[in-house]
Amino acid sequence: MAGRNDPNGPNRDIRDDFRAEIREFLGTRRARVTPEQAGLPLYGGERRRVTGLRREEVALLAGISSEYYTRLERGNATGVSESVIEGIA
Repeated sequence: MAGRNDPNGPNRDIRDDFRAEIREFLGTRRARVTPEQAGLPLYGGERRRVTGLRREEVALLAGISSEYYTRLERGNATGVSESVIEGIA
């Protein structure tokens, strides 16, 4: 019988869906903003692999570490404070 703490329990699908939504939302929003639009210098010039902001650039603008932003973009949003959400917004 699947309990609340069972990794295969009924809440697993909901959490996976939530994480997927976070990943998609943050990734697509990051891709829409260029460094110039965000007031950042363009590092890498023609060799830049992403059209939008890099994760490190979003983290810099939000005032958080790039490792923390990467965790958020991977869908691990447990315990995120309101100030972090405002910074990313």
